[in-house]
Amino acid sequence: MKISGKIRVAVAAISLVYILIPLLVTIPASFTSAIYPSFPPKGFSLQWYMKLLERPEFVEAFWNSVKFAFLAAFFSVLLGTLGALAIAKYDIPGKSYLVSLLTAPLTVPQLVLGVALLIYFTPLLLAGTPTGFLIAHIVICVPYVIRFVLTGLSGFDYTLERAAAILGASPVTVFWRVTLPLIRPAILSGALFSFLTSFDNVTVSLFMVSPDMRTLPLEIFSNMQDAYSPIVASVSSVVILISVILILILEKIHGVGRLLGSAH
Repeated sequence: MKISGKIRVAVAAISLVYILIPLLVTIPASFTSAIYPSFPPKGFSLQWYMKLLERPEFVEAFWNSVKFAFLAAFFSVLLGTLGALAIAKYDIPGKSYLVSLLTAPLTVPQLVLGVALLIYFTPLLLAGTPTGFLIAHIVICVPYVIRFVLTGLSGFDYTLERAAAILGASPVTVFWRVTLPLIRPAILSGALFSFLTSFDNVTVSLFMVSPDMRTLPLEIFSNMQDAYSPIVASVSSVVILISVILILILEKIHGVGRLLGSAH
């Protein structure tokens, strides 16, 4: 192995450790028997997970997160898939610029995006409403669906669609029987990533949420401002577990690394 290769491996290993450190601290800390977070944990106990179920605000926030994440994923898949199909199948002037515009939320800092959405939604009376909250999450999720579906369409054989049409299939039948089965993994991956993005989001949600509408990440953030107790570590561990499961499913279906590739 060349020195440059060793350096790349070392940098990758250091980066991986840096990313995993919060997980390696948070999860064990949630099992502590002490009344305050500690690492290594002082004893082993499931009491903080049991107390988590006794906190209605966390349970309500969890279901709010699931609800908004599901709706955001659904509408993002609908809009993102239609947009990606239009971009891939039709000769649109300035197609590359259009793709850059539609995927811009991936590159814009979410703090800036949250402020921009708040300024835009306030005159429309959408700021601090469930509708505005959902639209904001759709805005940050649609680019992922577009990227995944465009990647799935990059090697698509359009002669299959033409052959089906020649044999008398209607455009709707062609889509449902030919196109959709071939890009289903990309669509499902986009849906999972959209769900995960919405479920975990804090920055944009802070600008869109109202006092009586909380999500799980925001509830965690609020509790950490008051006092950091092991119950926060336990609920954070639940979020980590859900995220890891979805990422593993996503990797199995599509491959997370393909998202980083260029979609043309």
